[in-house]
Amino acid sequence: MTAPWTYPDFDDHEGVHLFRDAASGLTAVIALHSTHLGPGAGGTRFWRYADPADAITDALRLSRGMSFKNAMAGLPMGGGKGVILADALRTKTPEMLAAFGRAIDSLGGRYVTAEDVGMTDADMVAIARTTRHVSGLPVAAGSAGGDPGPTTAHGVYLGVRAAIARALGKDSAAGVHVAVQGVGSVGSGLARLLAKDGARLTLADADAKRAKELAAELGAAAVAASEIMTVEADVFSPCALGAILDERSIAALQAPVVAGGANNQLATPADADHIHARGILYAPDYVINAGGIINVALEYLGQGDRAEVDARVALIPERLEQIWTESAAADIPAAVVADRMAMRLIGRG
Repeated sequence: MTAPWTYPDFDDHEGVHLFRDAASGLTAVIALHSTHLGPGAGGTRFWRYADPADAITDALRLSRGMSFKNAMAGLPMGGGKGVILADALRTKTPEMLAAFGRAIDSLGGRYVTAEDVGMTDADMVAIARTTRHVSGLPVAAGSAGGDPGPTTAHGVYLGVRAAIARALGKDSAAGVHVAVQGVGSVGSGLARLLAKDGARLTLADADAKRAKELAAELGAAAVAASEIMTVEADVFSPCALGAILDERSIAALQAPVVAGGANNQLATPADADHIHARGILYAPDYVINAGGIINVALEYLGQGDRAEVDARVALIPERLEQIWTESAAADIPAAVVADRMAMRLIGRG
């Protein structure tokens, strides 16, 4: 097996932990990028990988993104990420989740998990039976915590509104055409919020039926997943999986703004230059999509209630404006500006 530190996405990670529990069928990766600011916090992804090595790459990329996301959100948390490798049937059992909880617990509090793609708050309850280092659990109304998806969607919505104001000079999303890629928890939440504002929406998802049903609900258009990135729109909002912005796809974009909830949207560091060279206003993903981690981090830390979560999420547009202003003044890609800020915050700048 190739050593994790030889992977292109290895970035002086503090630890890359591989777990196997044959009895339950668990195969998992937990990557810790930085604990400079606190325990590495980041959700667990349950996903089927064609090549198991891709799970390590995913964990490396996502944990680094969580270091930056938590730092830029002003949270006393580092960056970590869990990945559970799904089989062809995507089998997930209580025994598997219990084994994963034990794996988390073996790290002694250095990693705190929550929901990500393929995981639910019910799964967090199951994991919590074997470790206390978990958040995103069901909570009482008005409390911080619970499913991070809606809070992520709200933060992305605020960021999209800020991008519309800066790039298009409009104080609302009314009449603005937004192409949303991926209508899962975050994408659908974003689409509903934009629809309330009177935005014109084009939706796509790997599950075409889901996209068509949401489009019918909102009076939106639906296109094939393969077409969404070339739709002529005011905003392209990626809300599915990452690494979708590469040299070729950026060249084909027909929108002056890219702002969405997907993690690790840029396929390579060089793509920050490609999107900047085209004059497209880009919202760095780990800044705009920080709402969910703010919610579950405050739950885990026991700091504040729902009002405190909302107050912190409301600061996302201000952070984006700071990045865009510096990017414009220095003619540096927004993604590079954000990375430099985050690196300083985690003691690596």
